[in-house]
Amino acid sequence: MLEDDLVDCGAVRFGDFTLTSGKKSRYYVDIKKASSRPDILKRITRGFLDIGMECDKVAGMELGAVPLIVAYSLESGVQFIIIRKGEREHGTGRLIEGDILPGERILLLEDVVTSGGSVIRAADHIIQAGGKIVGILSVVDREEGGTEKVGEIAPFHPLVTAGQLLSMTDGK
Repeated sequence: MLEDDLVDCGAVRFGDFTLTSGKKSRYYVDIKKASSRPDILKRITRGFLDIGMECDKVAGMELGAVPLIVAYSLESGVQFIIIRKGEREHGTGRLIEGDILPGERILLLEDVVTSGGSVIRAADHIIQAGGKIVGILSVVDREEGGTEKVGEIAPFHPLVTAGQLLSMTDGK
């Protein structure tokens, strides 16, 4: 099971952490630790594909979602788009790497959803570029309010919840 993989590879860590949202937490879910392992990345990709969302392209925010969207693209044959966290000062200065045609159906992937802020920013960029968000998939939902916010944009499906992970670790 994916939950076992995440715990066994050390992706669930306990201590004092500051999350991207600025919120403090006693645990951290480091999907990069899991997605750097081909066996776990394949399991994540299979989980996303099994949800069965139809799309023209798959997208994700740098850095955590990049291996997820690349693996999804390789497995499905669907092109991917990378959303940058901020404007670049060099090169093209683009926020979106890859092209979005007007009306294209975009599936947005995320590693961990907490408040939903990163996903909402990525979705806004996609919509401004002319894309339509058809679904949002994450590896982990921390169950801290992001689910509702993200679900207002498009159907949201996590593969695992923080509750499932914490129950396996006795919430250390």
